[in-house]
Amino acid sequence: MAAAAEFIARDSAYYASALVREARTAALSLSYFADRGRRVPEGNDPAIRELFLKNYRLIYQVTPHAVFILAFIHGARDLAGLWKQEGKPY
Repeated sequence: MAAAAEFIARDSAYYASALVREARTAALSLSYFADRGRRVPEGNDPAIRELFLKNYRLIYQVTPHAVFILAFIHGARDLAGLWKQEGKPY
């Protein structure tokens, strides 16, 4: 998220701050509504879900006792390629 905010801040500190606030609010809301996002189409695990925030994807994993934020990436990025590059099993 920090990288996205830094990139946006080059043009507008206001919009960078707004994106960070929106992302944090969305992430915190997952403790109450974890299943509200859709399943990530690139993955095979139904516990891996995503929310869209402007042009970004907040990707998270739902477990019985917690929600883990896995990534915050631009929607144009190749998620399957990124996971393969990082060795993620999703």
